[in-house]
Amino acid sequence: MRSCGMSLSAVALIAALSVLSPVQAQERSATAPAAAQPPAQLVLSSTAFEDGGILPAKYAGGATAPSPALSWTGAPAATQSFVLLMHDMEATLNKSGTHDFMHWLAWNIPATATGLPEAVPVGALPDGTLQISGRSNGYFGPGAGPGRYHHYVFELYALDTKLAVPAGQSDQAEAVRKAVFDAMEGHLLAKTVLVSRFHR
Repeated sequence: MRSCGMSLSAVALIAALSVLSPVQAQERSATAPAAAQPPAQLVLSSTAFEDGGILPAKYAGGATAPSPALSWTGAPAATQSFVLLMHDMEATLNKSGTHDFMHWLAWNIPATATGLPEAVPVGALPDGTLQISGRSNGYFGPGAGPGRYHHYVFELYALDTKLAVPAGQSDQAEAVRKAVFDAMEGHLLAKTVLVSRFHR
């Protein structure tokens, strides 16, 4: 252990001088500036699964599967819209390929939203939310077969703007995703990630 070069008596003296009486402590707390609060942190969660947990089978099986309920907290005050992406990362994680599969992309989710309910209907929503996936115009449930678990990553982005990206068809999904993420450039306020796993 490295020596600090200070005698015990000196240490004791410094400690004694640093102790405030109750009156002094009260006076200091009354005049000291308030400590800066840390910025809010965007957090995404689901009642259907824990972060890193198993996605229940009811949310799997393609275009007929319901989407899981999602909720979030801690959005920055300047948020104008949210973007949600769900994609299967397995091809890139196990290095069998360089391309993921997009199971859900929703954009222009209103800034007032604090989540999405279970079983979001396909297509444009009344609140202005637009959505698409690689196989439908909405959520597309996982279909990974037996064996290795696939990782389904939900990414939520808080933006300081709404995106002028129109809805597209599922055969245009990758072009739409590129347009959405290109339009997000320079407008990101916060991001959070929630991971689920699934196989049959």
